[in-house]
Amino acid sequence: MDILLTCLGFLFIILGLIGSFLPVLPGPPISWIGLLLLYLTDAVPNNNILLIITFIVAILVFTLDYIIPAIGTKKFGGSRAGVIGTSIGLIIGLIAPIPFGIIIGPFVGALIGELTNQADTKTAIRAAFGSFLGFVTSTLLKFIVACIYFGIFISVLWDYKNVIFW
Repeated sequence: MDILLTCLGFLFIILGLIGSFLPVLPGPPISWIGLLLLYLTDAVPNNNILLIITFIVAILVFTLDYIIPAIGTKKFGGSRAGVIGTSIGLIIGLIAPIPFGIIIGPFVGALIGELTNQADTKTAIRAAFGSFLGFVTSTLLKFIVACIYFGIFISVLWDYKNVIFW
């Protein structure tokens, strides 16, 4: 059972890392589930303080993921259409076989979203940049937290690998 929980935990950690870039998957909460699964094994002693702190951080980052792009968009004079365009542009940028699609897609999506909402091109470009900057900031924050959770998982697994796998 320990091996199954460890493998599932590792799968959730990897899904959390991927979810840092995909708007469909909440990266840090999924990574936290991976940590929880590791600590549910009999081989790894419970560390309730670590689990509580990492849970709070995961929920905080999950919440900030929705707030930061909106702040970036509003700070640069954008609208809700820019935020929606950023998310759609990210998905298209991931699917489209273009170089740097994950970077180009959100900006173009935000620009198109703002242009459908406003007539002024200069304001739309500025708002698209703000939306894109907010998106990049929140994505980087999610990725850093997911990487930290990955590091915690690997370090705990490394300490107890002989107990879990043998």
